[in-house]
Amino acid sequence: MSKASKSKYILVINPGSTSTKVAIYEGEKKIKFYNIYHSNEELEEYEKVIDQYQYRLDLIYDWLKEENIDTKLLKVVVGRGGILRPMSPGTYIVTEKMVEDLRVGIGSEHAANLGGLLAKGIGDREGIKSYIVDPISVDEFEHVARISGLKDIERKSQVHALNIRAVSHRRAKELCKDLEELNFVVAHLGGGISICSVKGGKMIDTNNASEMGPFSPERTGVLPVGDLVDMCYSGKYTLEDMKKKIKGKGGLMSYLGTLDGRVVENRIDAGDEYTKLIYDAMIYQIGKEIAAYSTVLKGKVDNIILTGGLAFSNYLVDNVKQMVEFIAEVVVYPGEDEMAALKDGVLRVIRGEEKVRIYEDEVMI
Repeated sequence: MSKASKSKYILVINPGSTSTKVAIYEGEKKIKFYNIYHSNEELEEYEKVIDQYQYRLDLIYDWLKEENIDTKLLKVVVGRGGILRPMSPGTYIVTEKMVEDLRVGIGSEHAANLGGLLAKGIGDREGIKSYIVDPISVDEFEHVARISGLKDIERKSQVHALNIRAVSHRRAKELCKDLEELNFVVAHLGGGISICSVKGGKMIDTNNASEMGPFSPERTGVLPVGDLVDMCYSGKYTLEDMKKKIKGKGGLMSYLGTLDGRVVENRIDAGDEYTKLIYDAMIYQIGKEIAAYSTVLKGKVDNIILTGGLAFSNYLVDNVKQMVEFIAEVVVYPGEDEMAALKDGVLRVIRGEEKVRIYEDEVMI
């Protein structure tokens, strides 16, 4: 009996800044799931995110062994899509050119870049196909959204596309409508925050969660540009220092020394007024950004959708609602549907419901 005739499992890999989520699906059914946490001490051994590849790969194989998953039964492997060249939404097979771009960080350094690399590594080792779905660099911007205000710099689409598309489809299904009929403002609220205008299923405008929009648990969001330029040329900081300040050591981490929303809320409950001020400021900026992106849709917003890890916070959700529910009904999907969305993207290709995309055919090389 050939491997193809015996294989039945989809291995899903979703690397984040401090964890690697892994799951085994058999068709639609989730068989196994585990969140492999990485301590700061472990990650500090690696200068760049890409250097963590072998470390995370070994941990995935350790997990498969612990769960007694026979790798001969793997049908395909799919990883979260990273920051690549601007591309259309969809399911992509991982090619050598994609691997090359992920390794050099053609778009930016990001933990998600490991998704395609880990999928390709396991796929090649096991003799199966490897995919990514709806990467961060999905670009459906309208032309006017690309203009920044400085001719040398163009606004780029870098967005939590996987979860935003997943919750948009979910809401459309609940409303018994085609997504093409609906307009949403979707706020993905996690370690990074993406606020996105979704017009008829297309993500026509969004902040770059790494450097724009509201500040988040670990990122600064948009900053006063003059003060930032002065800081860069003060002689106190290197280029790498400044990059870490903006992404990784910004946001709640900068002010409060933690990026854990639960810790923050515990401090507020204990009467810490400074912590409350900072958390309220983040919520304030989220509300402002949602309102701004509703104007992109000319106020024709069917729903505002709050999703991501921070959407588990009743305090945050209630306060955001107070700011924006005059625009449209607010719907909350706490956490993220990224594992299921990765699985669904691959299943659509396997079932012939969607054509697989080829990276080299979609982007300007």
